[in-house]
Amino acid sequence: MSEELKTYLRNPNLKASNVKVGFTQEQIKEYIKCSKDPKYFIEKYIQIVSLDKGLVPFRLWDFQKRMVDTFHDNRFSICKLPRQSGKSTTILAYLLHCVLFQSDINIAILANKGSLARELLGRLQLAYEHLPAWLQQGIKVWNKGNIELENNSKIIAAATSSSAVRGGSYNIIFLDEFAHVPSHFALSFFNSVYPTISSGKNTKVLIVSTPNGMNLFYKMWVDAIEQRSNYQPVEINWNDIPGRDDKWKADTIANTSPEQFEQEFECVFQGSIDTLINPKILKTLAHRNPISSNDGFDIYEYPDDEKIYAICVDVAHGKRLDYSAFVIVDITQLPYRIVGKFRNNIITPLAMPSFLYKIARQYNEATLLIEVNDVGQQVADAMNYDYEYENLFVSSVKGRKGQILGGGHSNNIQLGVRTTAQVKRMGCSTLKSLIEDKKLLIEDFDIITELSSFVQYGNSYRAEDGEHDDLVMCLVLFAWLIDQRYFKEVTDQDIRKTLEEQRMKYIEDNMTPFGVIDDGIQYDQDDSYFEDGDQWMVVPLPDYKLE
Repeated sequence: MSEELKTYLRNPNLKASNVKVGFTQEQIKEYIKCSKDPKYFIEKYIQIVSLDKGLVPFRLWDFQKRMVDTFHDNRFSICKLPRQSGKSTTILAYLLHCVLFQSDINIAILANKGSLARELLGRLQLAYEHLPAWLQQGIKVWNKGNIELENNSKIIAAATSSSAVRGGSYNIIFLDEFAHVPSHFALSFFNSVYPTISSGKNTKVLIVSTPNGMNLFYKMWVDAIEQRSNYQPVEINWNDIPGRDDKWKADTIANTSPEQFEQEFECVFQGSIDTLINPKILKTLAHRNPISSNDGFDIYEYPDDEKIYAICVDVAHGKRLDYSAFVIVDITQLPYRIVGKFRNNIITPLAMPSFLYKIARQYNEATLLIEVNDVGQQVADAMNYDYEYENLFVSSVKGRKGQILGGGHSNNIQLGVRTTAQVKRMGCSTLKSLIEDKKLLIEDFDIITELSSFVQYGNSYRAEDGEHDDLVMCLVLFAWLIDQRYFKEVTDQDIRKTLEEQRMKYIEDNMTPFGVIDDGIQYDQDDSYFEDGDQWMVVPLPDYKLE
């Protein structure tokens, strides 16, 4: 066979498929040893490009050896590593071992951008070209987007999205810099691809990234650390990398900033800059898994007959853009606690009232505050007129005070509240105090994520571009609500107790004594029921006797 036919597309560094290669006894031993030990194969035969020295053998550092062992021994791995730590190169070297020594294996290299994924594949191809010919598999397909070997193993490179690997069957999925994938893409990707991965017994997911805020990568990392998932965590400190010492740290901070060093090298999960909530406080917010979850409705505590609840609602159009959302807050006592939340972008304003009515009834006829700037008015009207729900807050305009809770003697009364600049400003200010003073307990991942990207724009706050703030706006409404005088009066425990005692005294003082016939039989004290407006109260009957 001519030399041209032995190479792939005349590339002298690539062997064509179906080319027979003779092995020496020493090469057979080496091949077997490489197939059984990925670390040995990587250090002995893989070459990488060094910025200072060009093409050099890949000498694994201790933490990189630990990474390879973790990948090899576990199906699910997640790595939180500093920038420029050789994390991607380590995984690429391991993937190269997989395709060479396993037949019929499909691998997907996915990154936040398609160009980055193709660049990663290019680095793997470079290492492949510098392997000895007797270690190579023959090439069937070789381009910038995918490769296919004669042992029917394949690798593709694409951007991380719900459609990237849909319809395919993959044994290994490598997600590079996963924290930098937009949240909606990351979530839809896992919803589409995870059923395929979980159906196999030996399939693997390898996730590696530097932190980038409190997003899905943050959640998956925390779940792995707290052993709430099957992912095996691998964490590397910046000073685990040879050559990085205190002087290097000082020089890096001088050339960047302390905040950037924290995120890029100390791998601290940070929120965005200029968030409403102090970033140091955001770091302390820990999420937990809900006890029940269905179509965006997450429950953290089931209704308790002894507790009082408030629900604040933000309604969207249900067109897969913004979310319709509400939060359920236990307001029985301080600190307030979020016990449930709803977040869904396909429910319509027509369907929202029946669902909201059901939930509000279950949570002890919870008091409702609905934002009515847009389609929320439709929901508020339905709750009031169609479902005749009584615990629905109203608001009114009172001179310079603007909107206040309750109607009073105003003629300008409306169901719910309009989110004006004044309402939002007051709500944001109060919400900041509630969270930073630990008077509102938040354990929901979606809320924490939204808070980490709820940033200042001019004189107000809103979500960063590409992010959402629907749940945060529900909390802004709640914060405005609890700062209203009317709310404080109707929810204060002492005031309710005083009002109840006054009612009881009034009833007892105004009861007309009446005579009874004493037949000598001792009856147990009974209860009578008196109606006070729409409220029924149990009142003990006095033990009257004839003189």
